[in-house]
Amino acid sequence: MRPYIICHMTVSENERVTGPFLETSMGIKACDYYYQIHRALKADAFACGRVTMETSFTHGWFPDLKPFENIVVDRRDFIVKDDHAFCAVAFDTKGRLGWKDPVICDEDPGYDKAHIVEVLSEDTKDAYLAYLQSIGISYLFAGKTSIDIRTAVKKLARYNIAHILLLEGGSLLNQAFLQAGVIDRLSLVHVPMVESEEEKPLFYDRPKNRGEEIVMGESQGIFWKCTDL
Repeated sequence: MRPYIICHMTVSENERVTGPFLETSMGIKACDYYYQIHRALKADAFACGRVTMETSFTHGWFPDLKPFENIVVDRRDFIVKDDHAFCAVAFDTKGRLGWKDPVICDEDPGYDKAHIVEVLSEDTKDAYLAYLQSIGISYLFAGKTSIDIRTAVKKLARYNIAHILLLEGGSLLNQAFLQAGVIDRLSLVHVPMVESEEEKPLFYDRPKNRGEEIVMGESQGIFWKCTDL
């Protein structure tokens, strides 16, 4: 068993997910529409890679781990037992994200108060694991030195963290999920602008579509496309 996984992203016409197009008036409108859809999909959790989480939420902060340096931590998953309505799943292989709280603090109600779940490799430092435990952040292991996506998503279902999961990038994480064959649907908000090919793509190897449904957005030229994989 694994969650039903929807890759939900805002993209340019040539399917870039980073770049100046996001800062234009059309890009800002598209992002607002993206957040509306994020909330409307009513998933149990969303997942991002380390860089995306750092850019959006932790902003480069990292805790002082000296008080935890002499603590030895078993390599067992640590799941905070609570009735979490929504979770933020951070794929953070070596444990480099600096969280201050066990939940996301964000002005958008689609992200605010999401319980943080770190997905880690087993060679993450003991001091970091002890710190996460001290502030009540859940974590699970999905590989010895790197993360196995299939193991990770199975654990997300096993621990009732996610039965519907929104995969929200970036490019490296999206590609890893694609290669693992665990993406069920694409949910793409298209901005009618072409971005530089040097910017990050949605995937480094675009999948072939089996079928699609298109729903026009509220802003002229912006549309939302759902595609089954």
